[in-house]
Amino acid sequence: MSDTEEFRMPSLGADMQAGRLVQWFKAPGDRLRRGDIIAEVDTDKGAIDVEVFTDGVLAEILVHEGDRVPVGTPLALIRREGASGATPEPAPAAPVSGEAPPAQRVKVSPVARRLAEERGLDLAGVTGTGQGGAITVADVEAAATGATEDPAARMRRAIGAAMARSKWEIPHYYLSTAIDLGPVVDWLSARNAGRPPAERLLLGVVQLKAVALALREFPDLNAWWVDGAAVPKPGIHVGMAIAMRGGGLIAPAVHDTDRHDLDELMRLVRDLVDRARRGALRSSELSDGTITVTSLGERGVDAVTGVIYPPQVALVGFGRVAQRPWVVEGRIVARPVVTATLSGDHRAGDGHRGGLFLARVEQLLQEPGAL
Repeated sequence: MSDTEEFRMPSLGADMQAGRLVQWFKAPGDRLRRGDIIAEVDTDKGAIDVEVFTDGVLAEILVHEGDRVPVGTPLALIRREGASGATPEPAPAAPVSGEAPPAQRVKVSPVARRLAEERGLDLAGVTGTGQGGAITVADVEAAATGATEDPAARMRRAIGAAMARSKWEIPHYYLSTAIDLGPVVDWLSARNAGRPPAERLLLGVVQLKAVALALREFPDLNAWWVDGAAVPKPGIHVGMAIAMRGGGLIAPAVHDTDRHDLDELMRLVRDLVDRARRGALRSSELSDGTITVTSLGERGVDAVTGVIYPPQVALVGFGRVAQRPWVVEGRIVARPVVTATLSGDHRAGDGHRGGLFLARVEQLLQEPGAL
């Protein structure tokens, strides 16, 4: 077995096809620990800090700062910890993005290649729509137009493309249920009494925790669809849909959502939202999500019927909390009620399991003190 492994351009979501290596934070010979930030990559969703997931030594850098390369392109070589041998000398010329192996195999018409050169466009980041994936003139023109867009427009375009693929490829089913949040509202009021605003718990965090705990009993919804099968994930990493101030949407994940108490989860959520809007997210936060929760309650929306973010197989939505007529012990009273929805992948499950899952989320929200 080789003593080195390739560190590749990560996929930071279904809408990412290529990324630009902005900056290396490590140099050949530097020791690496799992979780270290090794580089910064620019994507349609902004600049992302990319982590390394193995202990070792950075042996060789293969891609220069400023190069744009497709997802999966080797960026560097890492010599695993414990492996013998000196750090190899850097290659005489690291491959530039246009010369990366994946790009060499892409078919490009002569006219399209000439147009790309005129526009100063890197073909490594262009998706071909011609026969056999060939890059056409229309592909180059579309990519050139996208390169002049502002970041928010690029993000919306990328999200739109990913969601269009999701709706086309995933047979969605949709369920909804109304949940009485009286116990949660009363419990939060008592819990937050006397606390400064920065330390108060928000309803969204309680909902996030309820979803995470319910997933322990429904691992088929905490899964990725990979190679024609649903693969349950060992960790519950709930992604949060966050609206960006300049426009667009991003859904970074809170790792091990089910294992944090509510106060710690509130701190993690505040930090995640802040870093998402500052463009300081880590690659694992964008690539590890196992389900997504979206809430538009603050925007006055009664219910959210979301689109699944592949390779995930489910999405949970929460609408606004509104006073509605509710039957309690045979009497009609006004109660704070929210509509919870589930968008599920019919290849990975069915409405029966989805309905049981929503019922479990409702049960958990009736006992917020146990969360």
